[in-house]
Amino acid sequence: MKKLFKNIVIVSLTILALGFSNTAFAGNKDRSGQAGATELLINPWASTAGWGNAGMSSVKGVQAMWSNVAGITSTNTIDLNFSYTSWLQGSGVNAYSFGFLTRVSESVVGGLYVMSFNPGEIYRTDTENPDMTLGTFKPSLMNINVAVAKSFSNSIHAGFVLKIISESISDMVGTGFAIDAGIQYVTGITDNIHFGITLKNIGTTMKFSGDGLTFISNPGSFFGSELTVVHRADQFELPTQLNIAAAYDFNFTNGSRLTAAGNFTSNSFSKDQVTLGLEGAWKEFIVLRAGYTIENGIWNDIELDECTNVNNGLSLGASVQAPLGEDMKVAIDYSYQDTHHWNGTHTIGARIIF
Repeated sequence: MKKLFKNIVIVSLTILALGFSNTAFAGNKDRSGQAGATELLINPWASTAGWGNAGMSSVKGVQAMWSNVAGITSTNTIDLNFSYTSWLQGSGVNAYSFGFLTRVSESVVGGLYVMSFNPGEIYRTDTENPDMTLGTFKPSLMNINVAVAKSFSNSIHAGFVLKIISESISDMVGTGFAIDAGIQYVTGITDNIHFGITLKNIGTTMKFSGDGLTFISNPGSFFGSELTVVHRADQFELPTQLNIAAAYDFNFTNGSRLTAAGNFTSNSFSKDQVTLGLEGAWKEFIVLRAGYTIENGIWNDIELDECTNVNNGLSLGASVQAPLGEDMKVAIDYSYQDTHHWNGTHTIGARIIF
């Protein structure tokens, strides 16, 4: 009965994912730039960004809340993660993230992570002052994510993430809500075969409101006074995404491991991508990663219509993990993702695992 239940869950989620991929997840490059809140597509965790998100099916720990929430079920007691991202290094855009997980029961793990995206200072201008003499302002973009996942058996794990999205400047704000859902299936003699499906950023449309949408107009003497005019802001959709992933662990007798992984990403507002990656570990003390993300037009110039995603091509990463006492481990992670312009995206993080 338990085996039958697992098979029903797997088949049902696969059918659901394929249904989304044939409708909302068309991967239409002609819709590029039409979605908002695209910071949701930026992976803030170095340990998974280092191989281009290829490990969606085998990801574990705090970083699984972004990649595939089902992976948080591997947490023993508490898992903490701190991360800093220099996005498109040289552009002055940075992201700061903090997340933690805790085991709620024998089969349930809950967690929270916050990502604050800092685009830097932007000059204020208007029609009468286009020469950037009005000072600057700082946009604020923040995502708050609450996750819950459950192990239904030793082989099948599933969960979801509730996202609260906030984007604002001093006189305008936009708020939205979204959900991620993910499943991981583990099989093989040594649990070395992994499969995963993730649906990301399924949620409400967003719309900006506030005094920043108003301006003073003087229609002339006919009305006899100034008028406050309010612009109507249009709604925009979230960058929904489907991921189907698989991985295989080659476990060696000396405690080393080599994992080959692949991930297919269907984007609703840009072209689909395929990521292939390798992760090698020596007794889990030193871990090296490499990945490559492929899409149509990847080798074209960024100014051409065929090149629409900034995150593609080579990814590299490394982690150093060491025990600190009997029940605690500390890890330092680094990742690099190649980009067409600027000097790539660099992420560094620290993890504490109990």
